[in-house]
Amino acid sequence: MPSIFSKIIAGEIPCYRVAETADYLAFLDVFPLAKGHVLVVPKKEIDYLFDMETPLYLGLMEFAQRVAIAIKKVVPCQKVGVAVIGLEVPHAHVHLVPINTVGDINFSKAKMQIPAKELEDMALLISKAFD
Repeated sequence: MPSIFSKIIAGEIPCYRVAETADYLAFLDVFPLAKGHVLVVPKKEIDYLFDMETPLYLGLMEFAQRVAIAIKKVVPCQKVGVAVIGLEVPHAHVHLVPINTVGDINFSKAKMQIPAKELEDMALLISKAFD
């Protein structure tokens, strides 16, 4: 089922891309929990993460790991937290959130509003740090 992520992948909706392969895309969340909050998605439209075929799932996790390493190089944080919720958009995705406390990855808290220029700069920094 097409979703907002399908439109982002197709280039119909702009995003702040940080990394991309033939099968996966990573981009900044525009309503993040923290600066450097990235969404990692498979390009294939699959609603539920655990419905993914094993090779695609493992590839997504490997790609997410590489993105998390890049985030950690750029954003001052203790760790990059990982969350999979999957209720808000019907497209499998992984949240990578720079964290210093458990509360930093609380999806009930108010989302940040970051100016476009800061998002552009952050996307570029993470992209440059991506191996």
